[in-house]
Amino acid sequence: MIEAIPYGRQNITDQDIEIVIDALKSDYLTQGPRIEKFENDFAAYVKSDYAVAVSNGTAALHLCAQSLDIQPGDKVITTPITFAASANCVRYAGGEVVFADIDPETYLLDIKEVRKLLESSSKGTYKGVIPVDFAGRAVDLEAFRELANEFGLWIIEDSCHAPGGFFQDTSGNKQHCGNGKFADLAIFSFHPVKHIATGEGGMITTNDKALYEKLRRLRTHGITKNEEEYKNSIDFAAGTPVGSSSVKTYPNWYMEMQDLGYNYRITDFQSALGSSQLKRADEGLERRKAIAKKYKESFSNKSFLKSQSGDINGHAYHLYVLEVANRLGLYNFLRENQIYSQIHYIPCHLMPYYRELGWKEGDMPNAENYYRNCISLPMYPTLTEEEQNFVIQKVHTFYGEEA
Repeated sequence: MIEAIPYGRQNITDQDIEIVIDALKSDYLTQGPRIEKFENDFAAYVKSDYAVAVSNGTAALHLCAQSLDIQPGDKVITTPITFAASANCVRYAGGEVVFADIDPETYLLDIKEVRKLLESSSKGTYKGVIPVDFAGRAVDLEAFRELANEFGLWIIEDSCHAPGGFFQDTSGNKQHCGNGKFADLAIFSFHPVKHIATGEGGMITTNDKALYEKLRRLRTHGITKNEEEYKNSIDFAAGTPVGSSSVKTYPNWYMEMQDLGYNYRITDFQSALGSSQLKRADEGLERRKAIAKKYKESFSNKSFLKSQSGDINGHAYHLYVLEVANRLGLYNFLRENQIYSQIHYIPCHLMPYYRELGWKEGDMPNAENYYRNCISLPMYPTLTEEEQNFVIQKVHTFYGEEA
């Protein structure tokens, strides 16, 4: 008998549990060695120079905005088809979010629409762009980097859906999401439905050492314990009279708050789970691709369906999205059969908060048309063949076609 099938689900193994228990029994629950290990493991996985683990993906986005010094009134471009945090991080820093429409075939931020915005304003009007690797399909960041260089923009790559994903550059080389080669910063999420689950958690990757050091401070109240970064004198730090020659080095207890930061730290037991999950990341990715391939073959040449275009090879398949006729009818029919599909996403610009800032229906026609038809089918590595066949059969049944 088929039980309830969600759109996404974490996979926690006995080995994961043992590793977390070991962490809970250790001397460190937070600010310990497992965090740095997870950061190093993850940086190696996505092929970036540096990684900074934080409490969640939204915290990662917020810290990116802070580290790039977004100021009130600064304009930043992003896609309306994303989770709200991709846009909200700009607002946290007082910046202005400007949405650009999506490509109707890829569902990604349309670089042509971004160029139109940039060319219609004087240089310097826009400070940055936040493309999103939506559903796991990698953005062509080589092209975005060329555009960003032309107009003096920074790039934050929102890779929450795409660890392990990649695109091919103009030389035919694989460029992994978050590798830091084209984006100034990239972010990832470790929410339970993502590829790597730590409960909550996030990661920022970069190849810029100065940004890396700043992010590490901002993650922990803006505090540093790195003696090379200290700004106060040794005498002051030791509490000795100015000019005293008795103190040669900073005392062990000393630290400095140099920025207005936050407590966005991840724990050691979450990091232990993350490192354990990372060992199975490639295996999970291959299973996601196999599921996607079967969906694609099952729904090919059907007049009532459309799926995200692109090479299945470089796609990380956090989601498998279809555009369908009578989306609400299908959604309810699937729920009646205990298949809990999801909708990704309600366009950000039509959320009441952004409507109050002046956005309205009709501003992003491709995104709005996509939203009227999109539905995300179950996609996670432990989805069984029997469960997937059941999902496929029910979709066909709803539309009165043979599976």
